[in-house]
Amino acid sequence: MSTTRTDQDRPELRKALDDIVAAGFVGVQLRVNDERGEWVGSAGARELGSADAPPTDGRFRIGSNTKTFIATAVLGLVAEGRIGLDDPADDHLPGFGLDRRITVRMLLQHTSGIFNFTGEVLPDGSVLPGITWSGREWVEDRFRTYEPAELVRLALAEPARFEPGTAWSYANTNYVVLRLLIENVTGRTAAEEMDRLVLAPLGLADTVLPTTGADVPEPHAHAYYRYEVDGEERTVDVTRQNPSWISSGGDMISSTRDLHTFISALVGGRLLPAPLLAEMLTPYPGIGYGLGVFVQPAGPDGGTVVTHNGGISGHAGLMYSTPDGRTTLTAGLNYVDDADLSLAAAFQQVTQRLTTEVFDTAEPTAEPADV
Repeated sequence: MSTTRTDQDRPELRKALDDIVAAGFVGVQLRVNDERGEWVGSAGARELGSADAPPTDGRFRIGSNTKTFIATAVLGLVAEGRIGLDDPADDHLPGFGLDRRITVRMLLQHTSGIFNFTGEVLPDGSVLPGITWSGREWVEDRFRTYEPAELVRLALAEPARFEPGTAWSYANTNYVVLRLLIENVTGRTAAEEMDRLVLAPLGLADTVLPTTGADVPEPHAHAYYRYEVDGEERTVDVTRQNPSWISSGGDMISSTRDLHTFISALVGGRLLPAPLLAEMLTPYPGIGYGLGVFVQPAGPDGGTVVTHNGGISGHAGLMYSTPDGRTTLTAGLNYVDDADLSLAAAFQQVTQRLTTEVFDTAEPTAEPADV
């Protein structure tokens, strides 16, 4: 079943949603804002076995889109003079033994070299495991609480991937360190500072930094996980889970409406001073990652899009904007996840299809999971 709330005739977007469901996703909700106005629609199912489409104003776990929110909060503290981008992170977060060469900027840009607590894939294809975040063991223990400091200490117990500032490697640990840094500098929780610096100024009523809270506020579509027990396949509703296992690497909840408001306000200069926004949108050479966002080509005619995507245990969020904030694409997906990330290739195709329709984007960066 599908729903549309718009006066526009956008058959290409409607077909894209139907194709996403045909590719194996349970449901999708989409919001596009451009020169033609706003188009909002959804397709597929709110939950398995239901004929109801996902709510177009539904909440969902946004995965690594969280990093853009955290980066914005950190840069807000930079704007207030509380920290400096090139300060050693250890100055603001003593007690962890951080390499003194690691700066706040390096954490934001994933150039610190710190081990990723959810595991690392090495250049030779071998895997260094981290915490358990998949399979039957995770499903049965998904309400466990991890403390952010615990995750950071687990990561710091492993050898660094490279000398700080000499290479790029995506690591959730960087953003958990930033969470702790926010809290140590301000004396307030990350959720309180997120509200002060980002959520309240924009009126983002659908957006939550849950910390250990298991619930996704209604309305929402359901997320699922599939695993085997003694050769028998089981599919479990994992909408409710304790997201502390990923912490500020990807724990936030939002909606397509709030993601649109956030990214358009961010790139439009409503949250950060122009010099800091310029720093945020300056990508690491050859990678296209700035400070908490990807900045990538927008098709053969030039231009760029600013983006961050993320997936987490059956929910995923897409967030794209032109640099002026005038055209945005935000989406939420609900699906059946598994240890093999079976929908990873389809996730890439989804982002390619949607961004081509809206931006004519050449090669969008997509993340099927935060790990």
